[in-house]
Amino acid sequence: MRTSSTEQIDSAKVAGRASAEAAVAAATVQDGTLTTPPDLTAAAFFDVDNTMMMGASLFHFARGLAARKFFNPGDLAGFAWQQLKFRIGGRENPQDIQASREQALSFVAGRSVEELVTLSEEIYDELMADRIWAGTRALAQMHLDAGQRVWLVTATPVELASIIARRLGLTGALGTVSESENGTYTGRLVGEMLHGRAKAHAVRAIAASEGLDLRRCTAYSDSANDIPMLSVVGTAVAVNPDQRLREIARARDWEVRDFRTGRKAVRIGLNSMLGAGAAAGAVAAGLAYRRRDRS
Repeated sequence: MRTSSTEQIDSAKVAGRASAEAAVAAATVQDGTLTTPPDLTAAAFFDVDNTMMMGASLFHFARGLAARKFFNPGDLAGFAWQQLKFRIGGRENPQDIQASREQALSFVAGRSVEELVTLSEEIYDELMADRIWAGTRALAQMHLDAGQRVWLVTATPVELASIIARRLGLTGALGTVSESENGTYTGRLVGEMLHGRAKAHAVRAIAASEGLDLRRCTAYSDSANDIPMLSVVGTAVAVNPDQRLREIARARDWEVRDFRTGRKAVRIGLNSMLGAGAAAGAVAAGLAYRRRDRS
């Protein structure tokens, strides 16, 4: 069954609103120790994968799950290879992406929110903490020092995204919201993955909720997929950009920051191709693995 463009947009809006509501609910409460007067109408929005963190956060999370026997390393490698072939092909079918990502997050079905939060805390410390780009972290701190709120905006589950934000001392995170009932995940998403237009809707939603003037806000990303988000704020910055975003940034006179050098840039570029989709396949494999194990 083919999904209409109107349904896709509505789904993106639902995802954006849900992400904004979850972000505000989990946001860090300022404790009154700030020496800089708060700037109440300006904020900064940072993508996570390859912008704030080297590689894909969901892929690192999947690695942590594999280490805990949620699925086996062979499944992880197999889906990573599939994603590499897909990314090299250069074409993204929105319906295929949505289907694979929904399947990816379905691994939480029947598990408790508390369990995922605990796992996220452990896996962040083990596999993500030392992958934060120092340069991007400094940019975030610059906004904090100016009294502005700083939000992460990512397709990663909001529970994991919020932990990353908290560990970095940021305000909070806009991430993909998975439906839960009585503290247990249903395996469905609220709307869709926070990707592309959904990120822009989330930024607009939190701006409306928090009284932000988007013309005074700044957004940072590495990917052309985030052009909708970058386009809704007054200042857009391309960080470690892919080729298409670099070209668009040049055409639109956006600032470019690149913290990669030489071999590291090549390695990170390869990891980014493997990252998000590989993780999607990996966690989907986890669900299949558990089903086999239960049968």
